Amino acid sequence: MVGKTTVFNLITNAGAETSNFLSGKTETNVSMARVPDRRVDFLTGLFKPRRTLYAQVQFSDVPGLVRGSSQGKGVGNQFLDGIRNADLLVHVVRAFQSNDVLHVDGEIDPLKDIETIDMELLFADMELIEKRILRIEGGKKITKENAAELQVLKKCFATLENEIPLHRLELSDEEKELLVNYNFLTEKKVILVINTDEEQFKSGDYPGKKGIEELAAARGIKFIEVCGLMEAEISELPPEDREMFMADLGLTELGVERLALAAYDTLGLMSFFTVGEDEVKAWTIHRGTEAKKAAGKIHSDIERGFIRAEVVKYDDLVEAGSMAGVKEKGLARLEGKDYVVLDGDIINFRFNV
Repeated sequence: MVGKTTVFNLITNAGAETSNFLSGKTETNVSMARVPDRRVDFLTGLFKPRRTLYAQVQFSDVPGLVRGSSQGKGVGNQFLDGIRNADLLVHVVRAFQSNDVLHVDGEIDPLKDIETIDMELLFADMELIEKRILRIEGGKKITKENAAELQVLKKCFATLENEIPLHRLELSDEEKELLVNYNFLTEKKVILVINTDEEQFKSGDYPGKKGIEELAAARGIKFIEVCGLMEAEISELPPEDREMFMADLGLTELGVERLALAAYDTLGLMSFFTVGEDEVKAWTIHRGTEAKKAAGKIHSDIERGFIRAEVVKYDDLVEAGSMAGVKEKGLARLEGKDYVVLDGDIINFRFNV
């Protein structure tokens, strides 16, 4: 037990049973996590809307993995099926000591646990590629498309044989297109979550920390330290006591809040806002999205009848103090359909259908 479901519950408020997978149940828990955003808090205070909607990310808590999962050991098949269609993998790694909660391998070694996951994902990809290669080569006729796919698959297999994940393999756009439906596990983005005990969290030290820092830096991935047990206790406190408790610990935000933000950022997502007395809402788009397509997030009719986007920068609104102040200073701009929306833009779309 590493605290995976505890972290899932903290970030989603799902209330999933933390002993589910230890008791032999293998269902995947799925729930939405609110992405904390102080800009939404400010806009809510300014406009006092009837409702406020934050950006959200869907998280799935899949059955746990053990060494040999790629060969179906433990609940390996359910684990691999549960993550195949994910855009991002959050690997919760245990650093905490507990005589009440035994580690599946009998020792606390976060780096070894990370390596176990990495190798199981790599083996699973190799098995998938091997089966596809045999299917193509065993066919009565190999088409031109099959031959091209076969060449790329063999390149991928050789990479994995050298224990190199596929996200580090450089492929042309044409080669990537041939693999678009595979959902390889070693292609996926990863965030590491190190689950510590309270003393480790306060001291900022735990077994294998230096190695994890070096690994994360070498791979260019985020890692977040949380104390799941402590954060679970904090989450049960009344808001005023929660703030006092966090202040005593020198915390301005919880680890699970940092995880939600990290997931949002790692996926290449950002928010634009719509505001008013009825609603303040954060809309999720990918970085680089143009105004007309962003309008479609609200409604297809707005995209279809797009005329202009009235854009106000969040910082300009904060400085001006009101929309009237923004307009007095001439800081509201009209943008066309090709305008690339920026993180934090406050937009009112003009359209006609």
